[in-house]
Amino acid sequence: MTTTTTTRFLTLGDAASPIRLREGGMLPEITVAYESWGELNTDKSNAILVLHALSGSQHVAGFNPSLPEVGDFWQPELHDGWWDTMVGPGKAIDTDRYFVLCANYLGGCYGTTGPTSVNPATGKPWGAAFPSVSSSDQADMLARLLDALEIGCLHAVVGPSVGGLVGLTFATRHPERVRNVVSIAAGFKTTVLNRLILFEQILAIENDPHFNGGDYYDGQAPLYGLALARMISHKTFVHLDAIENRARQDVIQADDVLAWYRVRDQFQSYMLHQGKKFVRRFDANTYLRIIDMWSRYDATAEGDADSPEDLLSRCHRAGQRWLVFSIDSDFCLYPEEQAELVKHLQTAGVEAMHITVHSDKGHDSFLLEPNLYTPHIAWLLAR
Repeated sequence: MTTTTTTRFLTLGDAASPIRLREGGMLPEITVAYESWGELNTDKSNAILVLHALSGSQHVAGFNPSLPEVGDFWQPELHDGWWDTMVGPGKAIDTDRYFVLCANYLGGCYGTTGPTSVNPATGKPWGAAFPSVSSSDQADMLARLLDALEIGCLHAVVGPSVGGLVGLTFATRHPERVRNVVSIAAGFKTTVLNRLILFEQILAIENDPHFNGGDYYDGQAPLYGLALARMISHKTFVHLDAIENRARQDVIQADDVLAWYRVRDQFQSYMLHQGKKFVRRFDANTYLRIIDMWSRYDATAEGDADSPEDLLSRCHRAGQRWLVFSIDSDFCLYPEEQAELVKHLQTAGVEAMHITVHSDKGHDSFLLEPNLYTPHIAWLLAR
């Protein structure tokens, strides 16, 4: 039976103690949207924090048919939890044993304060005025959330993709607050290739004629630019063989976005469909904030450390145990990136296991093939 879940909201900060961000931005207060599953035990030692990927949400598992606070963004495809295959009773992250928590990122569009939220100084959406956010801002916000829930130390942090980057930052900025870390298809520092791919997406949005510098909420949203950005990213998330298998054989023309060119094959049609579907459920300003955070990710810098060994020695002293997954067909965050992370962990003396998953699904394998991850995650959590 599918469990119905609801998003809850918590306000952090106030006029006397505003939220100060890493790059100098300041927010008078923030609202954090989060969901939870399972029950905290008596000493609150069974909590697991799950961190979502680039365009994910706090809705990890179960069924949530309504989130009126975010308007039309809460499309039907979001009603089922994005990791239902991994989180739930008897699953890899077993909600019969653990209290599982997930929050929407700062700058998000699914309930946590972001560019679509109302700026109390103007009474209008923040838009372009919303500051840049970093993974350290995310980690510190999550630590404040745990404080509010009176959770001192997490049993585990689990982060796939961009969530793995935020998980690494949380584990190094707050090492005493987590015992186990699971990092899936993530890395230690954003590569030049990924920075360029992310920059292409930034340019796609910035150059949409409706973008208006980020202040578009009173008019037409930059749908074309956001759709193009999603198309650029989608081909790195999904293995090309999978795209070929998913693409419909009939070609759907896109007369609303193309003037001269005629869509020639089912692969172009498939990518257009993915882009146009995405813009119904996501905000362009949020997309820019999160990929900007990803583009400049460097774990050493985010942890205010002098070197990778200096950074990860904190994890060693805290007695953390790490489980790092690579996906051999990943074209987004390549296996070499996880190998670098594991090398740094081992140099710092951190107990780390590195598993390479053999898959033809590419980066999205963690969403699609739970059986490849479940035994290893369940083993680590049960130790």
